[in-house]
Amino acid sequence: MAFAPVIPLSGLGGWRFLENTQERQQTLFNRSPDLQREVDYFKDNINNISSSAELVGDRRLLAVALGAFGLSDEINKQAFVRKVIDGGTFDSLSFANRLGNSKYIKFAETFSFGNDGGFVPTTNRINDIADNFLSTQFEEAVGDVDNTMRLALNFKREMGALAEQDLPLNIGWFRAMGSQPIRAVLESAFNLPAEFSQIGLDQQKEILMAKANKFFGGESINVFSKPEVLNDMIRRFHLQEQINNGPDASTPGMAALNLLQGGLGANGFLNLLLSNT
Repeated sequence: MAFAPVIPLSGLGGWRFLENTQERQQTLFNRSPDLQREVDYFKDNINNISSSAELVGDRRLLAVALGAFGLSDEINKQAFVRKVIDGGTFDSLSFANRLGNSKYIKFAETFSFGNDGGFVPTTNRINDIADNFLSTQFEEAVGDVDNTMRLALNFKREMGALAEQDLPLNIGWFRAMGSQPIRAVLESAFNLPAEFSQIGLDQQKEILMAKANKFFGGESINVFSKPEVLNDMIRRFHLQEQINNGPDASTPGMAALNLLQGGLGANGFLNLLLSNT
């Protein structure tokens, strides 16, 4: 049985616990026999792959390859995956680039059969893919316990990696917006309304740029390359989620309030709780 991540609290308290114990929990999770079998199979066999057809033709290899980039749900879309890979990333109009999804772009860059030079499975590249696979699998397991924690982990890893690429202003934001987990954190942390996703992409980008500049002093996603900014963004996300979802059993004073449930009513509880924070 795979190790199940432990997150005893929700919100910021749970996030701090997860941050403090993540390395140990990830180590225990990685020792799962099922995961180790798949990683070992990938390392033993990926050197024999010379085309996208061969990659998608081996479901176990493809599962690790896709899983390393958070694309596990695409396992049954072999023709689509081949189109992403074979188009490469050097051409700005390639299929992967036109998708605008940072996960697919990174996937096509890594399994670069469509780029000049092809896919060269060096030891470092293979180990990086395997490590990414284990990290994303851990994030999925965290999501089974608390999905806000999974979104925060994903944002820390993906947005941090995007910010370090020093991408042009527009490309950086469009790639961030193309990732649903990153978008979810941005929209929540910046307290954007549900209607935000219905306006034009250019307008969305301008609003996100303005928010980033207001809170962090920079319009580019490069501002998230600073650990303190990344951490502040995740803190804002958790606080906003707590506001949106209301108090729960882990909120200070909530147990005592529950004892008084019969006499105050929901609004009375909330007002009393807020008056003591």
